[in-house]
Amino acid sequence: MQDADFSDEFCTFIQRAVPTIEAVELLLIVLGQPEKWWTASELAATGRPGLSLTDIQAGRYLETLYGQGLLSKGADNRFRYAPDANAAEAHVRTLAQAYRERPVTLIRMIYALRDARIRSFADAFKVRGK
Repeated sequence: MQDADFSDEFCTFIQRAVPTIEAVELLLIVLGQPEKWWTASELAATGRPGLSLTDIQAGRYLETLYGQGLLSKGADNRFRYAPDANAAEAHVRTLAQAYRERPVTLIRMIYALRDARIRSFADAFKVRGK
C-alpha cells in the first residue's frame, strides 16, 4: 500500500463514512462475513481484541454505516455488508488493506480528519475583528 492509495476521494470517504477506528473495525467484521446479518449486540460481543463497545455504541456505528450506504438493514434491525455503489466498494477494500498493512497511518488519518472537521466547525464561531 502506497501513500497514493490515500487519495483525496478516499480521505473524503473516511471523513464521511467512518468516524472512528471502532466503526472501521465493525465494518471489517461485517465485511468478513457478508452473508451474515448482524445485530449491534452480536457485534459488540465479538470479543475482537481492542474492540470494546456497548450495544448502544455498536448500534450507532451500524446506523452511521447504514446511512452511508455501506450496510443493508433488515426489518429486525440486523445489518449486513452491502455497499450501494462500486466506488464505496473500492474504498472499503482500500480501508481493509490500510487496516491490515498500515494501521497506525489509518488511525492517525481518521483522527486528523475528525479533528480538522471539528476545528473548521469551531472556526465558524470565531469573532473576527476589523
